Amino acid sequence: MSTLKAGSKAPSFTTQNQDGEKVSLKDLVGKKGLVLYFYPKDQTPGCTTEACDFRDNFARLKKEGFNVVGVSKDSVKSHQKFIEKQELNFTLLSDEDGSICEAYGVWQLKKFMGREFMGILRTTFLIGTDLKILKVYPKVSVKGHVDEILGDIKALDKK
Repeated sequence: MSTLKAGSKAPSFTTQNQDGEKVSLKDLVGKKGLVLYFYPKDQTPGCTTEACDFRDNFARLKKEGFNVVGVSKDSVKSHQKFIEKQELNFTLLSDEDGSICEAYGVWQLKKFMGREFMGILRTTFLIGTDLKILKVYPKVSVKGHVDEILGDIKALDKK
Protein backbone atom coordinates (compact mmCIF):
# COMPACT_ATOMS: atom_id res chain seq x y z
CA MET A 1 0.00 0.00 0.00
CA SER A 2 1.34 3.38 -1.01
CA THR A 3 1.96 6.17 1.44
CA LEU A 4 1.77 8.76 -1.32
CA LYS A 5 -0.11 11.84 -0.17
CA ALA A 6 -0.27 15.57 -0.83
CA GLY A 7 3.27 16.94 -0.63
CA SER A 8 4.94 13.63 -1.63
CA LYS A 9 7.15 13.56 -4.70
CA ALA A 10 5.34 11.75 -7.51
CA PRO A 11 7.27 8.59 -8.50
CA SER A 12 8.94 9.18 -11.85
CA PHE A 13 8.58 6.65 -14.66
CA THR A 14 9.17 6.07 -18.35
CA THR A 15 6.76 3.90 -20.32
CA GLN A 16 4.97 3.68 -23.67
CA ASN A 17 1.93 5.71 -24.64
CA GLN A 18 -0.82 4.47 -26.98
CA ASP A 19 1.41 5.16 -30.00
CA GLY A 20 4.30 3.09 -28.64
CA GLU A 21 6.35 6.23 -27.93
CA LYS A 22 8.44 6.35 -24.76
CA VAL A 23 7.26 9.09 -22.40
CA SER A 24 8.25 10.12 -18.89
CA LEU A 25 6.25 11.71 -16.09
CA LYS A 26 8.02 15.05 -16.57
CA ASP A 27 7.03 15.11 -20.27
CA LEU A 28 3.32 14.84 -19.47
CA VAL A 29 2.80 17.79 -17.12
CA GLY A 30 0.73 20.72 -18.39
CA LYS A 31 1.36 24.42 -17.65
CA LYS A 32 0.13 24.03 -14.08
CA GLY A 33 0.10 20.28 -13.57
CA LEU A 34 -1.16 16.82 -14.40
CA VAL A 35 -4.21 14.70 -13.67
CA LEU A 36 -2.77 11.18 -13.57
CA TYR A 37 -5.52 8.61 -13.23
CA PHE A 38 -5.26 4.86 -12.81
CA TYR A 39 -8.06 2.62 -14.01
CA PRO A 40 -8.55 -1.17 -14.13
CA LYS A 41 -9.23 -2.04 -17.79
CA ASP A 42 -9.90 -0.62 -21.25
CA GLN A 43 -13.43 -1.04 -22.67
CA THR A 44 -15.11 -1.94 -19.36
CA PRO A 45 -18.24 -0.01 -18.33
CA GLY A 46 -16.84 1.99 -15.39
CA CYS A 47 -13.54 2.70 -17.10
CA THR A 48 -15.29 3.79 -20.30
CA THR A 49 -17.58 6.14 -18.34
CA GLU A 50 -14.55 7.62 -16.54
CA ALA A 51 -12.51 8.01 -19.74
CA CYS A 52 -15.42 9.65 -21.57
CA ASP A 53 -15.92 12.08 -18.68
CA PHE A 54 -12.25 13.09 -18.94
CA ARG A 55 -12.66 13.32 -22.73
CA ASP A 56 -15.72 15.55 -22.44
CA ASN A 57 -14.01 17.82 -19.89
CA PHE A 58 -10.51 17.75 -21.34
CA ALA A 59 -10.78 21.31 -22.71
CA ARG A 60 -11.85 22.59 -19.26
CA LEU A 61 -8.89 20.88 -17.59
CA LYS A 62 -6.48 22.17 -20.27
CA LYS A 63 -7.87 25.69 -19.79
CA GLU A 64 -6.91 25.37 -16.11
CA GLY A 65 -3.39 24.34 -17.21
CA PHE A 66 -3.67 20.61 -16.44
CA ASN A 67 -2.96 17.72 -18.77
CA VAL A 68 -4.83 14.40 -18.37
CA VAL A 69 -3.18 10.98 -18.61
CA GLY A 70 -4.72 7.56 -17.94
CA VAL A 71 -2.73 4.50 -16.83
CA SER A 72 -3.68 0.82 -16.85
CA LYS A 73 -1.92 -2.50 -17.37
CA ASP A 74 -3.46 -2.83 -20.84
CA SER A 75 -1.22 -3.09 -23.89
CA VAL A 76 -0.40 -0.29 -26.32
CA LYS A 77 -2.65 -2.00 -28.90
CA SER A 78 -5.56 -2.17 -26.42
CA HIS A 79 -5.12 1.54 -25.66
CA GLN A 80 -5.15 2.36 -29.38
CA LYS A 81 -8.47 0.54 -29.80
CA PHE A 82 -9.94 2.18 -26.68
CA ILE A 83 -8.94 5.67 -27.87
CA GLU A 84 -10.29 5.01 -31.35
CA LYS A 85 -13.61 3.54 -30.19
CA GLN A 86 -14.29 6.21 -27.54
CA GLU A 87 -12.66 9.10 -29.46
CA LEU A 88 -10.45 9.90 -26.48
CA ASN A 89 -8.44 13.11 -26.75
CA PHE A 90 -5.75 12.44 -24.15
CA THR A 91 -2.82 10.10 -23.57
CA LEU A 92 -3.09 6.57 -22.21
CA LEU A 93 -0.03 4.84 -20.78
CA SER A 94 0.67 1.14 -20.85
CA ASP A 95 1.99 -0.32 -17.59
CA GLU A 96 2.04 -3.97 -18.60
CA ASP A 97 4.66 -4.93 -16.00
CA GLY A 98 2.76 -3.08 -13.26
CA SER A 99 5.77 -1.08 -12.08
CA ILE A 100 3.97 2.28 -12.23
CA CYS A 101 0.91 0.86 -10.45
CA GLU A 102 3.22 -0.54 -7.75
CA ALA A 103 5.11 2.76 -7.39
CA TYR A 104 1.84 4.68 -6.93
CA GLY A 105 0.40 2.03 -4.59
CA VAL A 106 -2.70 1.34 -6.68
CA TRP A 107 -2.04 -2.39 -7.28
CA GLN A 108 -3.99 -3.85 -4.39
CA LEU A 109 -6.15 -6.71 -3.20
CA LYS A 110 -9.72 -6.19 -4.41
CA LYS A 111 -12.95 -7.96 -3.56
CA PHE A 112 -15.76 -8.51 -6.02
CA MET A 113 -18.70 -10.92 -5.80
CA GLY A 114 -17.03 -12.94 -3.06
CA ARG A 115 -13.72 -13.23 -4.93
CA GLU A 116 -10.43 -11.71 -3.87
CA PHE A 117 -7.86 -10.78 -6.49
CA MET A 118 -5.08 -8.29 -7.19
CA GLY A 119 -6.05 -5.37 -9.38
CA ILE A 120 -5.80 -1.64 -9.98
CA LEU A 121 -7.66 0.42 -7.43
CA ARG A 122 -9.27 3.32 -9.33
CA THR A 123 -7.19 6.27 -8.07
CA THR A 124 -6.35 9.75 -9.34
CA PHE A 125 -3.34 11.91 -8.50
CA LEU A 126 -3.27 15.67 -9.03
CA ILE A 127 0.40 16.54 -9.62
CA GLY A 128 2.00 19.99 -9.75
CA THR A 129 4.68 21.26 -12.13
CA ASP A 130 7.29 20.54 -9.43
CA LEU A 131 6.19 16.86 -9.67
CA LYS A 132 4.83 16.96 -6.13
CA ILE A 133 1.42 15.47 -5.43
CA LEU A 134 -1.20 18.15 -4.79
CA LYS A 135 -4.05 15.74 -3.98
CA VAL A 136 -4.82 12.02 -3.99
CA TYR A 137 -8.28 10.70 -4.85
CA PRO A 138 -8.42 7.10 -3.56
CA LYS A 139 -11.23 4.68 -4.45
CA VAL A 140 -12.65 7.03 -7.07
CA SER A 141 -16.36 7.09 -7.72
CA VAL A 142 -16.68 7.77 -11.45
CA LYS A 143 -19.75 10.02 -11.39
CA GLY A 144 -18.81 13.63 -10.61
CA HIS A 145 -15.09 12.89 -10.34
CA VAL A 146 -13.92 15.35 -13.00
CA ASP A 147 -16.06 18.13 -11.50
CA GLU A 148 -14.50 17.40 -8.10
CA ILE A 149 -11.00 17.68 -9.63
CA LEU A 150 -11.90 20.96 -11.38
CA GLY A 151 -13.24 22.34 -8.11
CA ASP A 152 -10.01 21.43 -6.33
CA ILE A 153 -7.89 22.97 -9.12
CA LYS A 154 -9.85 26.24 -8.80
CA ALA A 155 -9.40 26.12 -5.00
CA LEU A 156 -5.63 25.66 -5.47
CA ASP A 157 -5.55 28.79 -7.64
CA LYS A 158 -7.03 30.78 -4.76
CA LYS A 159 -4.27 29.72 -2.33
